[in-house]
Amino acid sequence: MKQKLVVLTGAGISAESGIKTFRDSDGLWEGHNVVDVATPEGWQKDPHLVLDFYNQRRRQLLEVIPNLGHQILAGLEADFEVHIITQNVDNLHERAGSSKVLHLHGELLKVRSTKNANLIFDWSTDLNWGDVDAQGHQLRPHIVWFGEEVPALEEALRLTQEADFFAVVGTSLQVYPAAGLIEFTAPKIPIFYIDPKPIALPNLRNPLTVIPEMASIGMQELKSRLTHFI
Repeated sequence: MKQKLVVLTGAGISAESGIKTFRDSDGLWEGHNVVDVATPEGWQKDPHLVLDFYNQRRRQLLEVIPNLGHQILAGLEADFEVHIITQNVDNLHERAGSSKVLHLHGELLKVRSTKNANLIFDWSTDLNWGDVDAQGHQLRPHIVWFGEEVPALEEALRLTQEADFFAVVGTSLQVYPAAGLIEFTAPKIPIFYIDPKPIALPNLRNPLTVIPEMASIGMQELKSRLTHFI
C-alpha cells in the first residue's frame, strides 16, 4: 500500500506557466483590485466587469501549459498516493497527469447557477450576461470569492489529517482557511515547504524541511528527498 503524500499548492506553481497572481507587490490581480473582481460585492456592483475578467483568465489558461513542477508532482503518483489540495483555479495539475486534485477555490473551466450552487457546468468559452441555467438563472464563474464559504474545506481537512507526508508548494500561506491546513497534520509526519520567500512556521510539531526555491526547482529536491522513504 502506497504512503499518502498530500500537497497544498498555490499560485507560485502556476506562475512558472505564465499565470499571474494578485499577490504580486502591487496587490492587484491583472490590474484589478481583488475587491472588484473576486468578491460577492464586486459581482453585485458590476457583474459585466467580473464576467469579462474571468473570461480573460479563461482564455489565458487555454494558452499556457503545465511546467516541470506540475509534471514532477504528477510523476510522484508512481510511488505515492498523491492528493493535491490546490488554491489555484486553473487545471494545470490535471493536464500534467495528476489524478486526485481538490480545488479549494473553484475552477476557471466551470460555471454555476447563481440560484443553485450545486448546479455546475463545464465551460471553456466566454461566459456572458444572459447565459442562464434551465430555470433562467444567470450563470456565474465557479470561483470561491473572498467572503464565501469554502465547500471543499472539510475534504481538505480529512486528507491533511490522513497524510503520511505533507508538502506546501508555491503558496504564501496568507490566505485562510487554506493556510491553516498545515496545522492539522498528524504529529511527527514530515512537512516540506517549497517557496522562494518562505515565512516562519514557529509552532509546528513536525519535522520541517524548508526548500527556498521556485516550484520547479523545489519539486526536484522534494522528489529526491522522498525517494529515501520509498
